[in-house]
Amino acid sequence: MSLRLRRIAVDGFRKFREPMVIEGLTDGLNIVIEPNETGKSTLLEALRAAFFVRHGTKNQLAQSFAPHGEAVGPEIQVAFEADGAPWTVTKRFLKGATIEVTGPQGKAQGEEAEARLHALLGSVRDTSQKGDAGSYGALGLLWVAQTEALAVSAPGQIVRDTVRSTLEAEVGSIMGGPAYTRVRTRIDEQFGRYWSPTGQRRGRQNEARERVEIAEVAAREAADRLAGLERTFSDLEAARARLKVVQREIADDTDVQTRKDLVASLEVARAAAQILATRRAEHEAVNAKVRGLEDLSERHRKATEDRDKANLALGQARAQRAELSHGLAAAKQRLADVRSALDSARASRQDARLALGAGQDRVRASRRRAAVAAAGNRHAELVELERLHGEAKTLAATLTPSKTMDLLEANERAVAEARALRSAGATSITLSGETAGISIDGEPASPCERTLTGITVVRLGDAELVITPPAGAASAEEALSSALKKQQSTLEELDVVDLAAARARNDAARDAASELRTIAARIEATTPADENVGLAAGADALKLFIFELVDEPGVEEADLPDIAALTNALEAADSALAKAEGAQESAVDALRRIEEDDAPLATVEAGAASDLANAKAQIDTIEGRSEFPTLVVDLTRAREQTAEAAVKLEEATRDATAHDPAAITRKIETVDARSRAAGVARTKLEMDIARLEGTVESEGGKGLANRAAGACEEAEAARAALQRITEEAETLKLLRETLDEARDETSAKFVGPVAKRAKRHIERLLPGCDLSFAEDLTLEAVIRGGISEGCGDLSRGTQEQLAVLTRIAFADMLLEQGRPVSLILDDPLVYSDDARLDLMVEILSETAERMQVILLTCRDRAFRHVAANRVSIAR
Repeated sequence: MSLRLRRIAVDGFRKFREPMVIEGLTDGLNIVIEPNETGKSTLLEALRAAFFVRHGTKNQLAQSFAPHGEAVGPEIQVAFEADGAPWTVTKRFLKGATIEVTGPQGKAQGEEAEARLHALLGSVRDTSQKGDAGSYGALGLLWVAQTEALAVSAPGQIVRDTVRSTLEAEVGSIMGGPAYTRVRTRIDEQFGRYWSPTGQRRGRQNEARERVEIAEVAAREAADRLAGLERTFSDLEAARARLKVVQREIADDTDVQTRKDLVASLEVARAAAQILATRRAEHEAVNAKVRGLEDLSERHRKATEDRDKANLALGQARAQRAELSHGLAAAKQRLADVRSALDSARASRQDARLALGAGQDRVRASRRRAAVAAAGNRHAELVELERLHGEAKTLAATLTPSKTMDLLEANERAVAEARALRSAGATSITLSGETAGISIDGEPASPCERTLTGITVVRLGDAELVITPPAGAASAEEALSSALKKQQSTLEELDVVDLAAARARNDAARDAASELRTIAARIEATTPADENVGLAAGADALKLFIFELVDEPGVEEADLPDIAALTNALEAADSALAKAEGAQESAVDALRRIEEDDAPLATVEAGAASDLANAKAQIDTIEGRSEFPTLVVDLTRAREQTAEAAVKLEEATRDATAHDPAAITRKIETVDARSRAAGVARTKLEMDIARLEGTVESEGGKGLANRAAGACEEAEAARAALQRITEEAETLKLLRETLDEARDETSAKFVGPVAKRAKRHIERLLPGCDLSFAEDLTLEAVIRGGISEGCGDLSRGTQEQLAVLTRIAFADMLLEQGRPVSLILDDPLVYSDDARLDLMVEILSETAERMQVILLTCRDRAFRHVAANRVSIAR
């Protein structure tokens, strides 16, 4: 049966803070086209809340129904038809939560009303915090919120069970019967003892493996301890045998005698070494004496040679310097003369510069006085211009704004119009001749013409004439009075007599504003900068200069010096100074060249004199020593003693080589080390034997052989149990997989009819395709040209279109079973191109012939041409 919504009323639900009603929903295709942020998605959420969310819940979803910042009770009322019968549901959340359902069975409230809705719609109670569309039944699949149709998803468990019950008769097989359930439950229970849900070993398998590991570890430990005891017996016998060998080695006295012989040889070697050291010291002493005498003789010879060379070099240097002395004296005298001339030129140049500076100062002072006088004239002109500028500025400030002038013009027109109206509606009287005894409104009358706007009493002696003008005259007079007051008020604010005066003043203000620019330009031209007095441009700079000006003494023009003559004199002094400096540089260069020639000679002379003095001092020192007179005889005798000492040293070296103390000492150390090692080995063997005897005594009585045999038997039993349990686990796994295969075969029988119905719609979108559904009735893939394409690999637009078409297929199957079905799509087909959009609209229009279809969209252009019932969200 088809579910048809007729009226939806929402109040205080999210963005619908004020009551909102949608009416006029028809059986076929209904389109709600509204702009973004209008509340289309909120409308679908309100429908879901009215049908599926328990009224008394205060979960997170229900809390979100209240408008932000308001503590109200959101309320929804929906009128609909199910199987042709009218129904109404009214539900309120949070504040004063209530529900009332009206149907063919009458009214129901509270939990009974919730139960009737679940029974009618095939839904179950939703216990989630944020809303579970799977518990909403068929409408949870077919009422598609925004973006829920962007991917192909599986229907909920309620829809799958309903579809299976629909297809049971068609496929001739019952899926999940009681027998299958009992067997599968038992197998799953047994399977869980051996395997995890992901197929990993656990439970009894792990326990058996742990038992095997523990038994094998115990067997290895028992075998290791038994083997260790046997090794201990063998080590004990070997240690006792080695101890006997070591004891025999220690009892042998061969090493003792050898050590005595080596000690005696060491004493002889040490004596020979002592003699060798004595002979070596004697040889070194004689050699040192010979070297000292030879060095003294060599130094005396070298000092004599140095003295002779220094005498020769000193004579040559002195002769060469004598030749240069006359030229050096002449160069020094010429340099003194040139320096005197240079000093005189510098003094003349200084006098010329001072004279030129003084002349320039007097000229600058003259120019400054002229500039100061000009500045005073410009200042007087500036004062006058500033006065004119102030007057013009004051006059320009009286310019009346254009809006005010427009107001005056409008007031003037209003006064004229009021006067015209008064003249048109008033009564005019003319009094002439003798007016004695006549009064008008109690006042004596005079000959004139009067305009009467109100009731006027004219007394003629004892008679009284009452004149009543037309009714509009009074209002015209009042209008004129009001216009005059308004105009007068505006004129008083502007401080003018009338409009003509205001216009004249405005014209004068405009002329003054124009004159301001002219005066400003004249002020700028009158206040230029003047470098002669350091005056900057501008009126402020000129006024400050005049204010700070100090009177300066005057100088007559006839007293001014000739700057050109003074400049020529300075140039002549500069030229003379340059010539004097050139002459000085030439004299300095000539003196430098002579000094450069004399400097090496002076250096050579000084060096030769120093070398001569050093050589003489060294000769005197050597010849003054006591051993110098007998130096030749002593040197000969010392050389003979050196030869004798060398012969004795050779003999002592041969004797020392025959007995080597180091080699003898090493042999003695070897004997001692062998003796110590034998002692240490005996001590270590005695300790090892004691330790091994203790181990044998402690381990020998524990029955290690029996323990090892028992541990081996336990390991064999544990391995056998593990093999048996593994076989049981594999058998259960095989049985479970066999049941799964059988279930898959049965499921395939249900998937076939679903694919057949869905293909009827999808083939129009993708011609020549085959469909592949999963066990949970999810469309997994589309097969085109023998190539399988997963739904997740398709474009977003194709996925969205397939999601809508599979929902239509499920809706048709549910409709066959008589379930309440309607299709609501929120903002559908957003990724579809124009051709596919037209095709999808055509399919939806055909679907609307079998059930109610409601489209919520903001795209007016995309659905403008569709023939459908258009509904607006009214507030």
